[in-house]
Amino acid sequence: MRIMLDIRYIVNNLKEVQNALATRGGEYPLGKIVSLDKKRRDILQEVEQLKAKRNTVSEEVAKLKREKKDASAIIAQMQEVNVRIKTLDDGLSEVEKDIKDIVLGIPNIPHSSVVIGKSDEDNKVEREHLKPAKFKFTPLPHWELGEQLGILDIERAAKITGSRFVVTRKMGATLERALINFMLDTHLKHGYEEIFPPFLINRESMTGTGQLPKFEEDAFAVKDTNYFLAPTAEVPVTNLLRNEVIPEDKLPINYTAYTACFRAEAGAAGRDTRGLIRVHQFNKVELVKFAAPEKSMEELEKLTADAERILKLLELPYRVSQLCTGDMGFSSCKTYDIEVWMPSYERYVEISSCSCFSDFQSRRINIKYKTKEGKSAFVHTLNGSGIAVGRCLAAIIENYQNEDGSITVPKVLVPYVGTNIIK
Repeated sequence: MRIMLDIRYIVNNLKEVQNALATRGGEYPLGKIVSLDKKRRDILQEVEQLKAKRNTVSEEVAKLKREKKDASAIIAQMQEVNVRIKTLDDGLSEVEKDIKDIVLGIPNIPHSSVVIGKSDEDNKVEREHLKPAKFKFTPLPHWELGEQLGILDIERAAKITGSRFVVTRKMGATLERALINFMLDTHLKHGYEEIFPPFLINRESMTGTGQLPKFEEDAFAVKDTNYFLAPTAEVPVTNLLRNEVIPEDKLPINYTAYTACFRAEAGAAGRDTRGLIRVHQFNKVELVKFAAPEKSMEELEKLTADAERILKLLELPYRVSQLCTGDMGFSSCKTYDIEVWMPSYERYVEISSCSCFSDFQSRRINIKYKTKEGKSAFVHTLNGSGIAVGRCLAAIIENYQNEDGSITVPKVLVPYVGTNIIK
């Protein structure tokens, strides 16, 4: 039975876990898990005793048969034992299913260093990079400027598919492709291995990283198949090592991957659904790490810095916030959000979310590491956007716009696009 949280830890530290999860908001039936786990262990103990008895009886039957004596009474007794074992096994399967169903709905336990709070208003700003520029003219939102320049085509995208899809074209398409290559090239220079995974993912993989069952309404399922469209490269890349044991000296493992991402985002509405900020299909470069437990918080800081490096090189103003317990994602034990400044919004907008999941995901998909002493334990997984390409494109259009309606190309992208201005 694969579980998402350490049941033994919950049983032995019930009050501590209850208090930690209470900071996330909501109520979680931990007491029921404890009682079900006791029932499970009681069943296992009885089954063990009955199997031992069955072995003894089998030996007695064999002895009686060798001595040509009547063994019918003992055989009947053994048949009763077999029936009881079958009944207990069926009961065990039911109890384990009940435990799994409950645990699937319980989020990860926040790390002790996470800020306690109820909503994004309680998040802690850790640092800022560059001050937002002050324009001498009224800056246009990226969707208006993009359409004026002919590099964004929202109307035709709606004709092709529907609302909240965007076609990039001309220098817009070139710039988007340039951003993907620039991000991947940068991460490869800093110790990441590039992965190009499938965009179709099976249910087991989605469940393994925590997207299912809780967020199934936000996923795009392929009708009459076991497949889903990738919501993020985190899912296929983390599942690369499913059911594997990693030698400790190979850690940390650092992967980077580009995928198109698909999200229904049921219920989302408002200004963010215009343009490139909240769409159903978008491009993203992802960073995924596998680390030893004692190194995972250190690796989270490195991961966040690697995502920040992209925005620093693009010279975009941004800030980094630590998410409070009430605003963290379901699978995360600690998260930093990187938010880029959007002039037309007059606020920061998330462009990357960097998280440590402790052993929450690795327990689901059975990824372990082995120490030099031969002991094995669940590895810690981490991931972060490195970064969201569409939102980055939107940020460049808005922050680099000029009064004449042109867009200056960031210096690091000029070799990729072949020009320093988009008119």
